[in-house]
Amino acid sequence: MRGKKTTFQSIDEYILASPEENRPLLAALRSAIAKAAPRATEKISYQIPTFYLNGNLVHFAAFKNHIGFFPTSSGVLNFKEELRAYDHSKGAIHFPKDKPLPLKLVKEIVRFRVIENIEKAAKKAKKSR
Repeated sequence: MRGKKTTFQSIDEYILASPEENRPLLAALRSAIAKAAPRATEKISYQIPTFYLNGNLVHFAAFKNHIGFFPTSSGVLNFKEELRAYDHSKGAIHFPKDKPLPLKLVKEIVRFRVIENIEKAAKKAKKSR
């Protein structure tokens, strides 16, 4: 989807604008994230799909050869052993489009991020009292 200068208003729009072969992957990833974070809301941030719960939780996007999953640096660091099979950087994981998405692992990472964001929000609220 790179190269197109588009402003998306929703994750539905993003997925529909993606090449047809990416849509099932994006939909499956979206569903896994939603199941792991049922209280999170969906939005577009940085022009990519984002789940939000007391701050940005995770992002995802389609690229030419992979699906990018962005669980922040803590999400990558805390699952570095499980992520050995995937290209990843400080805050991003690349899932090859020609292999099944590791949806169980995605759910584990998202649940970790939910706890992290809830704890962070609670500490912030406690400080402001």
